[in-house]
Amino acid sequence: MMNPAAIRALIEAGFRHAEVRVSSDDNTHFEAVVVAEEFAGKRALARHQLIYKSLGALMGKEIHALSIRAYTPEEWRQQSE
Repeated sequence: MMNPAAIRALIEAGFRHAEVRVSSDDNTHFEAVVVAEEFAGKRALARHQLIYKSLGALMGKEIHALSIRAYTPEEWRQQSE
């Protein structure tokens, strides 16, 4: 069974300098906020695919559902204002 800390570590390993927050109420359904430079110039689907790639075969197995919000650092700063 996965937990938010393990998922966060996997996502962080897939990016150079990402800020990652993962939460879950049941360790089956997760919500992730990922802020990374790698998202610049990419649409939402491509951003999600980068995150799924970092999680590999866990998606659909140990991780049944993952809600993703993916931002560039600039977009995240604008969200926070």
